[in-house]
Amino acid sequence: MTTPVIDMRCRPAFLHDFFGATPGTAAFETARWLNRRVGSHDDSHFTASLTRDGFLDVVRQAGLSRAVVVGRQIPSQRLSNDLIHDIVHQHEVLIGIAGVDPASDGLAAVDEAERAIGQLGLAAIDIEPGFGEPARRADDRVFYPVYETCARLGVPVCLMSGPTTPDPAFNDPAPVARVARDFPQLPIVCYHGFWPNVDQVVGLAFRHENIHVIPDMYLFVPGSQRYVDAANGFMADQFLFGSSYPFRPISQSIDDFIALGFRESVLDKVLHGNAERLLGLRH
Repeated sequence: MTTPVIDMRCRPAFLHDFFGATPGTAAFETARWLNRRVGSHDDSHFTASLTRDGFLDVVRQAGLSRAVVVGRQIPSQRLSNDLIHDIVHQHEVLIGIAGVDPASDGLAAVDEAERAIGQLGLAAIDIEPGFGEPARRADDRVFYPVYETCARLGVPVCLMSGPTTPDPAFNDPAPVARVARDFPQLPIVCYHGFWPNVDQVVGLAFRHENIHVIPDMYLFVPGSQRYVDAANGFMADQFLFGSSYPFRPISQSIDDFIALGFRESVLDKVLHGNAERLLGLRH
């Protein structure tokens, strides 16, 4: 495989117990379980990234041109943006995305978003409406100041979705349409692609060209062919690759991704071109 690959969702195991940082714990076994559920051939592969050097080795051995380390700010998992910066800033192959929690932190989340982009040099802002306490939808007005900030700074906002949302009712892509309409210049990235609500999010992306879809590990489970069909058509400029490492091996995910039937003319876009444009990178 000679085409450059940018992995838009790639976190080291050492980052948190949730990612398998501590062997022998229930969280570690949950990470192995999730790997099996999404088709990983080796459910303990992520132990290679229990150290910083090990993570870099994994990224380089997979042949990635860039790996995007995504931060989180939710009540159950608050990953410092300074930590994300510390992990990525000395390594050109790594890119960091900041997490903020407007529901818990109010307008301080706006200040943190500005600091993360302006001072730490992180590339985008991640928010997770359905994982808050209480859970909210993406069009809740509490998030609008962060959307306004990202639109002003010219960086994407990344929305966490998917079936691990504690209440499945909050894995509904419909509210994203209002955000896309209210902020037509704001790139919106849908991590996990709102699977299994595939038809709905594809429909939103048809209507709103600023919606981008990254199913990552859920691209390799039943019901995901519509993502591929859409990427081979109107959604070619709105679809991106992510492995969701440590919950799926990077190299296996690249191989599996290529085997899904993307048109040759689309592969360069979805493997790296769209990410380069979205994140303002030069190849």
